[in-house]
Amino acid sequence: MSMPNEIRALMITVTNGRVLLPNAAVTEILSFSTPDAVEDAPAWLLGRMRWRGWRVPLVSFSRLAGLASKEAERNAKVTVVKAMGGNPRMPYLAIMAQGFPRLTNISQDALIVTGEEEFKSPGVMHTVILRDDSAIVPDLFQIEALINDALNLAPA
Repeated sequence: MSMPNEIRALMITVTNGRVLLPNAAVTEILSFSTPDAVEDAPAWLLGRMRWRGWRVPLVSFSRLAGLASKEAERNAKVTVVKAMGGNPRMPYLAIMAQGFPRLTNISQDALIVTGEEEFKSPGVMHTVILRDDSAIVPDLFQIEALINDALNLAPA
């Protein structure tokens, strides 16, 4: 008897939406503290925060994807994610979150891609429904590329 293929994921609440990330991509959940400002940064790049010796860019996914124009900072959390793009100068990025994420198991038949991809916002790979919850699967590669552009971080 074969086991169903399931992926462990985190459902992260962001301002006016939810983001679904593979559990393996998430490194740590922290309390929000004001990041160091980045000069001339786009509104969705909130700054850089210090974490384990790195200066990690903090992204408002809600602003980037057009879900919200403002972020609530009170009781906010920060989700530190492993960067996928292989830039040694940016091995991590952080996403602003509201509250603690929820761990969930995803089986193939529980996840429905809603097909709203024709009006894709920046940073959005898919819009999905998981057990009656709608969520966004972020395009981490695109988000990383946008951060690299904003910070002028050429790969070393």
